[in-house]
Amino acid sequence: MKPLKTMISRYMNLVTWILISFLTIVIVGVQIADTHRQAYNDAITTFQQIEQVLEQNNAELAEISEEYSQTCLYSAEAIAYLIQDNPSVLDSVDELRRIAVFMEVDEIHIFDGTGRIFAGTHPEYFDYTFDSGEQMMFFKPMLADKSLKLVQDIMPNVAEGKLMQYSALWSADGNFIVQVGMTPVNVMKATQKNELSYIFSLFRVNPEASYYAIDQTSGEIVGSTELDCVHKNSEAVGLILDEIASRPKGFHAAVNGQDSFCVFQLIGSNYIGRILTDRVLYEWIIMNTVVLLFCLIIIAVVLIRAVTGHMNRYVVDDIYRINKKLHAIADGNLEEVINIQSSMEFSELSSDINRMKKSLMDNNRKMSYVLSKTNMYMGVYEYNENMRQVRFTEYVPQILGITPEKARQFSCDCQMFREFLSRIRSHPLAGEENIFGMDGRYIKIEEICENGDVFGVLIDVTEDTLKRLQMEQERDYDHLTGLYNRRGLENFLASCFDRPKELGESALVMIDADNLKTVNDTYGHEGGDVYLRRLADILGKFEPGHSVAARLGGDEFVLFLYKYQTEKELSDAVMALEKLQDNRRTRLNEDLDVPLGFSFGYCLAGGRADYQVLLKEADEKMYENKKARKSGRPGR
Repeated sequence: MKPLKTMISRYMNLVTWILISFLTIVIVGVQIADTHRQAYNDAITTFQQIEQVLEQNNAELAEISEEYSQTCLYSAEAIAYLIQDNPSVLDSVDELRRIAVFMEVDEIHIFDGTGRIFAGTHPEYFDYTFDSGEQMMFFKPMLADKSLKLVQDIMPNVAEGKLMQYSALWSADGNFIVQVGMTPVNVMKATQKNELSYIFSLFRVNPEASYYAIDQTSGEIVGSTELDCVHKNSEAVGLILDEIASRPKGFHAAVNGQDSFCVFQLIGSNYIGRILTDRVLYEWIIMNTVVLLFCLIIIAVVLIRAVTGHMNRYVVDDIYRINKKLHAIADGNLEEVINIQSSMEFSELSSDINRMKKSLMDNNRKMSYVLSKTNMYMGVYEYNENMRQVRFTEYVPQILGITPEKARQFSCDCQMFREFLSRIRSHPLAGEENIFGMDGRYIKIEEICENGDVFGVLIDVTEDTLKRLQMEQERDYDHLTGLYNRRGLENFLASCFDRPKELGESALVMIDADNLKTVNDTYGHEGGDVYLRRLADILGKFEPGHSVAARLGGDEFVLFLYKYQTEKELSDAVMALEKLQDNRRTRLNEDLDVPLGFSFGYCLAGGRADYQVLLKEADEKMYENKKARKSGRPGR
């Protein structure tokens, strides 16, 4: 008895090799003519894109420069207003530096009426005047005209030679001049984007292609993906200006010692060129897709015609007979026996199907036995990874919450059933093994896999799980505010401080509600409860993703700030909390609202692992803050 694989393989190999040999000759001839056209089209498309990018970058550079100049002037106006409103800051470098940080500027310089720096964020510049250098001279006309508001172009500053942009104007009362300096980061980035070598790197999709920009007059290479060629003469790398100008459709040249196909186009005052080596140009991987598809269709059609006769005789008829018997088995006739002996493969297939049918019948008895030994609300399913069908007990659709129609689909499609279970497994219940949430219910899934056979059990554990979750909620959360209670907070902090690398920059904040006793005495404990819930709402929504709030009891709260990248970000968050201290009101009922305030103190973790010590330090600072606020002094 001949193996079916041998019979089909010999005939298909003979026909396939004859066709591939013929088509190879055709494809080689077509590809030689097509590669030049494709290389030229790719180059022209890239040149158009480069030209568009240059135009867009120039427009973007102009827009960014104008926007940066306006920002610099607006910052100077705002700082002048702040200083005029509080002239005492002129005596404190630290206060001026804080204003600079707040306004997001790099330097602040204050000039008197003679043009001399007498205050600012950089004491080393004090006593500089408008005569101290070319960059300073720009602002000298302001001494004669107090209505001037000047913004200087980007240039090196006098002291350090660092690229800066400065703006200056008189204060509203005419007592001093405010000069603001900003590092033009965005403008410099936009300028870099206009460099030809940078633009070439954006379009180098094919790493084998090189790009050159050549000055049409001097022949100097002003930009290239080959950086060592920049500033050389084009003839030094094998490119002749006359040939570039006279052959716009492309030409062959030895560029850097490699035979290459070159296409150039004049853009502005430069010839922009795309260079592709002959080795890359004629590689088989650049085969024309249309020709390849056409060849594959020819191969498929001929093979189908040639093999159909053999397939009909040795395969199709036997498959039809096997399918007929499989339909009978699927309809419930488990006594049906398959016995196809036309080839060795079909003989083995018949034997395997019969064994599989026997295994299914045995598994039915296994499932019935398991279910008879328990009174739990559970379902059992079974399938083989190499088959499509799934067998399961009557409780499985009820536990999964699926319709009878969907259950029938699952029984006929193993992959669909597995994907459905995978979606359920994507919602595991934290702290529990093999328990998953699904539409408000909880299901336990247990599986045993052996030699491709999968046997699984589904148990509806919703009732027990909900009871346990409720107990945990009552144990770890404050019933009045919904925040963590002391126990819940300590559990959370313990788990966080066990993984210090995941904390980032962090701080513990102790918070005490202001005037709670007064609210309780005046409006009753019901009003006090509303007051506490409103404060809890503020803390619970503060810095989403970076904070956890808890109520320790009475009017004491804790806010844990964590996972910040830098101390600056953490400091900004504390400053944002400080702004909420006295700027809120809350409504106790429809007709009554009262001020909502709080005192707080914080302690940076700074890599320390004992959060109890941090809580104690934050608590001490909170009391200092409360005393300071009662006495009318700022403090934290």
